[in-house]
Amino acid sequence: MELQSAFSSGLQGLQRASNGITEATVNINRETANEQRVRNAQDTASVEQSNQQKPAPVAESSKPSLEQSLVKLVTEQNYAEANVKSIKTADEVLGSVIDIRV
Repeated sequence: MELQSAFSSGLQGLQRASNGITEATVNINRETANEQRVRNAQDTASVEQSNQQKPAPVAESSKPSLEQSLVKLVTEQNYAEANVKSIKTADEVLGSVIDIRV
């Protein structure tokens, strides 16, 4: 077993999970802001009933939904925790090898 490989794999996995967490939180923030804008537009439209026009529907985007982003956030958190455990294990193994050789 190559310890450097275990450390590298753990660190790379942790970095990927960190990037995924960042992406998911940005998507959650964006979706929440969009929902707030829609609510504000609906409130404005209800106040301006003199037009008798319905507000234009919001176009569907290819961005993930709030639910998908929340699921991705939890998934990436689990990946990060798993990679941290692998780094800790590699560290413990390295410590054991050093203790054996000394």
